[in-house]
Amino acid sequence: MKPKILVVDDEPDAVELVEFNLRAAGYETTSAADGAEALRKARASTPDLILLDVMLPEIDGLEVCKLLRRDPATAAIPILMLTARAAELDRVLGLELGADDYVTKPFSPRELVLRVKNLLQRRAASEPTTDRHQFGILNLDIPRHQVTVRGNPVALTATEFKLLLVLMQRRGRVQSREQLLRDVWEYDHLIDTRTVDTHMRRLRDKLGAAARYLDTVRGVGYRFTEQ
Repeated sequence: MKPKILVVDDEPDAVELVEFNLRAAGYETTSAADGAEALRKARASTPDLILLDVMLPEIDGLEVCKLLRRDPATAAIPILMLTARAAELDRVLGLELGADDYVTKPFSPRELVLRVKNLLQRRAASEPTTDRHQFGILNLDIPRHQVTVRGNPVALTATEFKLLLVLMQRRGRVQSREQLLRDVWEYDHLIDTRTVDTHMRRLRDKLGAAARYLDTVRGVGYRFTEQ
């Protein structure tokens, strides 16, 4: 079955361009022209990935992203933000609200398709060898793509789940931001390492008491510790 991608943009020409390239790459697409329609379609069809423009009528893309992350039915869907805003603050805000990645307009269709492919592969890679990892109050169930703290489910995005999984699998070993960008985000060139910090901060907020297992090694990176 082809992965299904929801393209959310109020510019018909942009939607046509994106859908043409995604279909040529083997994906199934559907589209929405505003934030309210995007929420309805995301909840009704549960796409494999959402391409979400920031500047939308009715409800803007940042608010749509926040609402999708709050809903358990859509919380784990990868979100790739499309934005004409190049300012660092806007990119960081999108990541803070739950976006997995972003592309700034105007973008290369080839780069966009590559980012989509990487996000989908990252989600699929959350199902490797060992089925479960449990440390104290924290439990990670790979086949179910589920994390619980003291038995209570925690809704994580695909990127947050893989970030936690990688750290748990390498527990005790410090992982640099650059290494995490390669192994979690699968980037083969250096981008802003603050992307890692943003996701770690959001992951810790969601884990609550279990955030104590995530240790910051100042000036280096992060590690999972059982202490």
